[in-house]
Amino acid sequence: MGHYDRRHILGLLAAGAAMPLAAACGSQDAQAKSYPVDLSEAEWRKRLTRDQFRILREAGTERAYTSPLNDEKRKGTYRCAGCDHPLFASRTKYDSGTGWPSFYAPLKGGIGTSTDRLLGYPRTEVHCANCGGHLGHVFNDGPKPTGKRYCMNGVALRFVAA
Repeated sequence: MGHYDRRHILGLLAAGAAMPLAAACGSQDAQAKSYPVDLSEAEWRKRLTRDQFRILREAGTERAYTSPLNDEKRKGTYRCAGCDHPLFASRTKYDSGTGWPSFYAPLKGGIGTSTDRLLGYPRTEVHCANCGGHLGHVFNDGPKPTGKRYCMNGVALRFVAA
């Protein structure tokens, strides 16, 4: 576990967080694929903030209710913070009450999915279809018309107003 102490790990788990070890012991489906944007670890570290790298490249999770995108109400497009690929239209965003930006449908060609077993059971991980960056997870408890809740890490997204 390296430099993580028990309190830090419990804090991450309490916030619903996936530890940065996810790249090593969680879903590797997304990392194993090849993507149009394919940078080295060093290039990603130069491009991204520390938090963005932890989320997008190590499958981390931000604390609930910390993203300013939770309160974003304008029309526009949510894009990948790593490669600027369009992911979600603002018209599909809704308040899920979970503390993370949530959407009921992605843009066509915006995302890919893979199976994440980090927590000991299968979940559907959502990643950017252009760079493979981890965005969050999708659940079957969303609103109509899809019944899906794409629960995304705000730090993995960039909002562009229309």
